[in-house]
Amino acid sequence: MRKPGSARLRRKRSVDAVVAGLAALLTWTGAASPEELRSYTIAGDAIQGTLAPDLSEAGSRWSEGQLRLRLVDATRLNPDTIMPAYYRVEGLTRVGPTWLGKPILNAGQIEDVIAFLVTLRD
Repeated sequence: MRKPGSARLRRKRSVDAVVAGLAALLTWTGAASPEELRSYTIAGDAIQGTLAPDLSEAGSRWSEGQLRLRLVDATRLNPDTIMPAYYRVEGLTRVGPTWLGKPILNAGQIEDVIAFLVTLRD
């Protein structure tokens, strides 16, 4: 029997994973150097403005297939990336017990993210 709100919680976690994936897509080449840190201002409980380039040209920079590989398994392009493999389950290290043998996103969610990203053109 499902607990009340559990479907909503699963949707929220799915959306959180997609948002994390979109943000990580820009950093798939690895960690930033100290020179790349951008300044920011805290206003109340928020930071206004972006810290990184936006995704507005993702659909122009990469093909559908290139975006798919970056989401499915970015380590194929950069073995040192910190971006998680959102659809790979074998050969991973430091995986929490809940996620063993399970992808972060399912095939439909991967394709939804790609469908969104390819619309982002200059």
